[in-house]
Amino acid sequence: MKPYLLQPRTGSRLALVLLAFCSVAVARDLDQDEALRLRQQGVILPLEQVLQKALDRYPGAKLLEVELEEKHDVYVYEVELLTVEGVARELHLKADSGELVKDKED
Repeated sequence: MKPYLLQPRTGSRLALVLLAFCSVAVARDLDQDEALRLRQQGVILPLEQVLQKALDRYPGAKLLEVELEEKHDVYVYEVELLTVEGVARELHLKADSGELVKDKED
């Protein structure tokens, strides 16, 4: 019986799949206890302060969801809003400064 050998094309596909899997978002959602601890330690800004920056960008928008994530050792608030025009927006703001990192239609 011959040993099973990967064909060159199959091996390439497998390598691409593994590469894609390894590079998929290395974001980690933080729970409320972790968020509170980081806030008390002064590592991140209060949610209210960062949220106000997001709402100032889209006056009259409704808050849909907020998550605190850690991406590549950086804490990011992910804020989802529904604008007065009915467009869902996803904003990423650095949790330590409130700096806007991303603003896209969701």
